[in-house]
Amino acid sequence: MYNKYSKYILIILLIIVQLSSTLFAQKKQSAFIDSTDNALDISHYLYNLHGLLPIISPITEPAVGFGAAAVGVFFIPKKDDGSHKFKMPDIVGIGGGYTENTTWFVGGGYIGFWNNDKIRYRGVTGYGDVKLRYYKDDGYITGYLNFRLQSFLILQQALFRIGNSGFMIGGKYQFSKTTVGFYENIPIPDIKIEDLEMNNSGIAIITEYENYDNIFSPSKGLRANITYDQYLEVLGGDRNFGLLSAFVHNYYPVIKDRWTAGIRFESKLSVGEVPFYKNPFVHLRGVAAMRYQGELTALIETEQELMLSKRWSIVGFGGFGKAYSSLDDLSKNVNAWNVGTGFRYLIARQFGLKMGLDIARGPEQYAIYIVFGNSWLK
Repeated sequence: MYNKYSKYILIILLIIVQLSSTLFAQKKQSAFIDSTDNALDISHYLYNLHGLLPIISPITEPAVGFGAAAVGVFFIPKKDDGSHKFKMPDIVGIGGGYTENTTWFVGGGYIGFWNNDKIRYRGVTGYGDVKLRYYKDDGYITGYLNFRLQSFLILQQALFRIGNSGFMIGGKYQFSKTTVGFYENIPIPDIKIEDLEMNNSGIAIITEYENYDNIFSPSKGLRANITYDQYLEVLGGDRNFGLLSAFVHNYYPVIKDRWTAGIRFESKLSVGEVPFYKNPFVHLRGVAAMRYQGELTALIETEQELMLSKRWSIVGFGGFGKAYSSLDDLSKNVNAWNVGTGFRYLIARQFGLKMGLDIARGPEQYAIYIVFGNSWLK
């Protein structure tokens, strides 16, 4: 297994080296060089030249296998009001991807920071044809079953800042049309026939507090969020059910500009007759999506970043999570864990944006992740 993954690691590193060499070769073009330290930087290109950032990234999610995604990200800067202060630009992205198990997806989105960041808007639409595994060990099914999930999604979300504080409140609407097909032609006791062809339409109430020093790659600050999604038949859905989620992400500078400690707590709870593919699962680097699933999940993860220079840093991380099959019997649960390491490069100083690569180990396998922004970006 190590030899298999080392091959892909080498390929990814070669791509990164080649990209860096190409951009450094354009040193005379100040769009890619920061005049403060003459280092590779794309801040000027993105913000002042309204640059399109093309990202070709490997997909290494264990649930779908290796593949690649191509995304174009366009930054729309705000007009200068004379204060000469940096203002977060709006972001538009469009792209798609394909993996070795024939999973594919296309989509686009818009993230807006409006009215001096008093309003944060997010709009997403996309379609995916995803091949996944349904894990079960109940005496009838042992191991997993393969299934195909085809889904069209529309999401609209807005958060409104309360005064000049870090507190925000808002809402979300989302609609998805989903078709599920199992490759094994056998009855599955825990899955209703209605789950296989569903429209899910719902609204959400969102409360959030955030005081990051940088929204992309923070080194200090707290973000806490509680969201309740209620799917309703009256909005065009096929079933009423709910999902409650909460997370806290905190970054603390142990040694300023040298060592940043991050801690993450997350928990999710399903309410009512939730279709199996929407039940919460433990989301950790190195753990396949939907591998550890239940009505209730909880996890903790830490990430430590050590700065080697103003641009380069190394990270180490590890976490632990639990998935509880049923709230009626919390003794029925499974554990998941992860551990890993990686590196970061400050690719856009003006944005505080870092990119890098992580190698993670979970209970069953290794996985590789290309990181754009912080690891826990939502």
